Amino acid sequence: MPLREELERQGAWLLRRRSYLPLVMLPVLLLALRDAAYLERYLGRPAQLAWEAFCVLVSFFGLGIRCMITGYARSETSGPDTKERPVEAMNTTGMYSLVRHPLYAGNFFILLGMALFVEVWWFALLSVMAYWMCYERIIIVEEEFSRKKFGEPFVEWASATPLIIPKFENWKTPELPFSLKKILAAEYDTFLLIIVTMAILDVLGMAFTQGWWKLDKLWTVVLVDAFAIFLVLRILRKKTSIMDVK
Repeated sequence: MPLREELERQGAWLLRRRSYLPLVMLPVLLLALRDAAYLERYLGRPAQLAWEAFCVLVSFFGLGIRCMITGYARSETSGPDTKERPVEAMNTTGMYSLVRHPLYAGNFFILLGMALFVEVWWFALLSVMAYWMCYERIIIVEEEFSRKKFGEPFVEWASATPLIIPKFENWKTPELPFSLKKILAAEYDTFLLIIVTMAILDVLGMAFTQGWWKLDKLWTVVLVDAFAIFLVLRILRKKTSIMDVK
């Protein structure tokens, strides 16, 4: 089988299972946790908290990219694995005028913040490499789908728009107005995922290195607040029409 077809075949398989791909790194994470919490052990709690705050900001930067995409999203756009509705339009404005795959760029920074949180350099490196290997193949599938669907307009846009590294002079104002409701309705689960994952990593890091199976007061407060925000937004999304956007 030619290499491109093989990569497409792998990408199609990964695309259907992309939500579960991070679980592949779980055994590697368990190995890395033996060396976790390096800063607290050698430089003290203030250094540890500063690093944790930095990692949270990295992941929230990725969430911010996702919010910029969601806030201007068009309902008739989607990807090749969509079964519920057909794809009728291309995304070429807003974040999609800077890079062809801004959503994956956002997800990358979310993952990077989580990987750095462990404080083991080789785990962060392996996480970045695994992400690239998987999504390189997924991108091939998605771009081939778009090329067949939209033809020459897609080729022209793809030729002028970088893959991942943004080209800011390409910026085109989105066709739809920015919607905070779209963000609140779509990204509250990602917000909670970041907080919960880092809280779990904090507990596991202390457990593996110092034998403490407990969540410190700061992360307890952060986690409780995150769950409260999540529950409020979820109730508004599921039980009311406040989050509905025409």
